Amino acid sequence: MSTTASATAVEGEVLDANRSLSEKQLRILDYLRSNAGAKTYFKSRLIADDLDLSAKEVGANMRPILDGDFDVSVEKWGYSSGTTWKVTV
Repeated sequence: MSTTASATAVEGEVLDANRSLSEKQLRILDYLRSNAGAKTYFKSRLIADDLDLSAKEVGANMRPILDGDFDVSVEKWGYSSGTTWKVTV
């Protein structure tokens, strides 16, 4: 299999995984993807502020991202003054 075919197959898998996410979940995933290079830990309330959601909405919509196979890895990290998520690319 060529490199181009491999890249296309991986892109196809990411697209299939993305289709199973709701609009809010996709927004959260995109936010984590674009900011994970600069930061590793994210608080739900700060994600919520940036995406015009509530911290509760962020937490409720994080489960499919935690359970899914995406290009970012998300782990629930702490609860001090709100939930903190550890994100690695």
